[in-house]
Amino acid sequence: MFYFVIDILGTIAFAISGVLVAMDKRLDAFGVLIIAFVTAVGGGTLRDLLIGIRPVGWLNAPMHLLIIVITVLLAIIFVKQLKYVRKSLFLFDTIGIGLYTMVGIEKGLAADLSPVMCIALGTITASFGGVIRDILCNEIPVIFRKEIYATVCILGGLVYFLLIQIPIQNTIAYSLAILTIIIMRVLAVRFKISLPNIYREKI
Repeated sequence: MFYFVIDILGTIAFAISGVLVAMDKRLDAFGVLIIAFVTAVGGGTLRDLLIGIRPVGWLNAPMHLLIIVITVLLAIIFVKQLKYVRKSLFLFDTIGIGLYTMVGIEKGLAADLSPVMCIALGTITASFGGVIRDILCNEIPVIFRKEIYATVCILGGLVYFLLIQIPIQNTIAYSLAILTIIIMRVLAVRFKISLPNIYREKI
């Protein structure tokens, strides 16, 4: 039940993130639904394809589709109120990557993968829904910009695997890893901590 709740919360967070981006681009209702959908399930779909889960997770989980549709409908109904929280896109996106990183790691553990591969799956799950969202909305994906994004997913995964080496409940380790990802990204953006750009000066 704990992991199911985390999965649902991640779906909601990323769906809202997709809705906010789509509304900024002034898409119609169908466009908003599609962007919310790919943001919420894009990373998980790629993850499931990589580890051979057939059919992919959301095809067996009508609840996820229902949650995405309800999120979009509420966003459309309360569009005027939503305008006042557009700046919260960063917060929803950050919560989403924290939750989905651990969902991906849990899937990797269930598939008996190594910790390194589990962290890679967690990062893919957390990042690639946003990549698809940004590409469809004609934006450079956040993961490819200077802003720290995938890096905090990797660090959060490392924290989780370090924590489970000590006598601690798995749910506590899971929750602490999620908080670590969220806090690290917030601090990185707040203090403008970023990876260096690698480019050549124009001659």
